[in-house]
Amino acid sequence: MSDRERSIGTGRLVTGVVWAVLLLGLWLWGREVTDVRHGISAPTTGDMAAAGRPPVADLPPPAEPLTGALPQRLDIPGLGVQAPVVARGLDSQGAVDPPPYDQPAVVGWYAAGTKPGEVGTALMVGHVDTETRPAVFYRLSALQPGAVVRVVRVDGKVAEFTVDDVKVLSRDHFDAQQAYGVRKSGRAELRLITCGGTFDRTTRSYTANVVVSAYLTGTGL
Repeated sequence: MSDRERSIGTGRLVTGVVWAVLLLGLWLWGREVTDVRHGISAPTTGDMAAAGRPPVADLPPPAEPLTGALPQRLDIPGLGVQAPVVARGLDSQGAVDPPPYDQPAVVGWYAAGTKPGEVGTALMVGHVDTETRPAVFYRLSALQPGAVVRVVRVDGKVAEFTVDDVKVLSRDHFDAQQAYGVRKSGRAELRLITCGGTFDRTTRSYTANVVVSAYLTGTGL
């Protein structure tokens, strides 16, 4: 059965499972910090062979972090993505609340966390597909180290990030530190997350998450 054939209710069930997993990761990540400090014709997401490739050797140096400002838009030139960003929190069941299911072109920013451009890891999430078509992060796994991601902020500045890592993390062995933890202290980092792997018809969920890591390398107006 293709994604096109799934019902809206099933799609929402899958989405709920996905973001419940993300919440678990956030809880574990927050605990560690405290203690020490959907595809329409196929169940894969984008170019799965691209995920996990070794980083290129000549990535640019990190830029000085910015002061906090709310994000307005996410641009990924290599994927043709220009998406509005909305602040999201937790839903009534305690899971990370993604953008509304009927707004597949919108990216959600975890507003209880870091603002894009600040020191730390800013988290953005998006749907991979709907029951009828690809969504904003459908080709996220096709990104490679060196790709540019831009966040337009309400202060008029554009925080420009460079991708340094793309991973597909299995749900069975989900590593919260890899997904949410700071890669290098002192940097402003950005994490983009969506569904990945294959669609498991038994559990009615995807088998993995695609996690793109990027760090601030420039700013503009």
